Amino acid sequence: MSEGTARAADGCAIAFSHHPAPREGAPRLALIHSLALDRSFWDGVIAELGGEAEILAYDCRGHGRSGKPGGPYTTELFAGDLAAVLDHLGWEAATVAGCSMGGCVAQAFAARYPERALSLALIDTTAWYGENAPYEWRERAAKARAEGLQGLAAFQTTRWFGDAFRAARPEVVAATTATFLRNDLGCYAATCAMLGDADLRAGLPTLRMPVAVVVGEEDYATTPEMARAIHEAVPGSTLTVLPGARHLTPIEAPAAITAEIRPLLRSGHAAAA
Repeated sequence: MSEGTARAADGCAIAFSHHPAPREGAPRLALIHSLALDRSFWDGVIAELGGEAEILAYDCRGHGRSGKPGGPYTTELFAGDLAAVLDHLGWEAATVAGCSMGGCVAQAFAARYPERALSLALIDTTAWYGENAPYEWRERAAKARAEGLQGLAAFQTTRWFGDAFRAARPEVVAATTATFLRNDLGCYAATCAMLGDADLRAGLPTLRMPVAVVVGEEDYATTPEMARAIHEAVPGSTLTVLPGARHLTPIEAPAAITAEIRPLLRSGHAAAA
C-alpha cells in the first residue's frame, strides 16, 4: 500500500491510500467514507478483499489528512474531487462504493461521470434527507459549534452501531469516536450543510451501471425506507437489508459488505473489458 496526495480542481489537497493491483487487469475499486470519518473507515472491507482488486481509499475534503478549505461544499464538488484522484492515478473508471455521506457522493459522481462509474455500491445512504433536512443538519452543526464534537459523540455511536456490536467491540467504537473527535468544526458544519441541501433524486433514473443498494436493518439515520426509494428509482438495482446492523455496516459487518461489492467488481470489470 502506498499513500499520496492529489490536487482537486480548486487546488485542495486530497490524501489517499492506493492498494496496488494484485495482478494485471484486476478490477479497480474506489471507496468513499462516511461523514466526519476518514479512509480508515474501509480497513475491514479492504482486509476482506485481500488481493482481489486494485483499491483506492481517500479522505474527502475537510476530513482526515485532506485539505480543509471553508465551504460551501456540495456533493458535486466532492464528486469532482474523486475524479481528480482517479485522474492522478491514471484510472479511467472504477467500481465506486460509498457509505452514508460517501453514498451521496457516489450518486453525484455516477450522475456526473457515468462513464467512469462501472458499478456502484450505495451503502447506508439516501438520495434526499427530506424537506426539513436543511434546518436539521444545520441544527446539528450549531450544536457541535456550541458544545464541541464531544457533545455529539454518544448520539453518534448509538446511530453508528447496533447494541450488540457496541458491547462486543468497544475498541472499534472508541477508535471510530476518536476519528470523529479530530474533525475541524468549520469543515464539519460545511459538510452537514451539504448533506442537508443534497437532493440527488433526479439523477437516479439515469444510472445504467450495476447498482447494489445496501442498508442495515436497524439504520435509523438513513433508513431502509430511504434505501428502498433509491432501489425503486434505479433501474435494475438490487436491495439488501443486513439483519441486526445499524448505520456503519462497512465497519460493523465488513464481510457482508464485501459480499455485496464482489459481484459489482466482476460486472464492472466485464463492462470495461
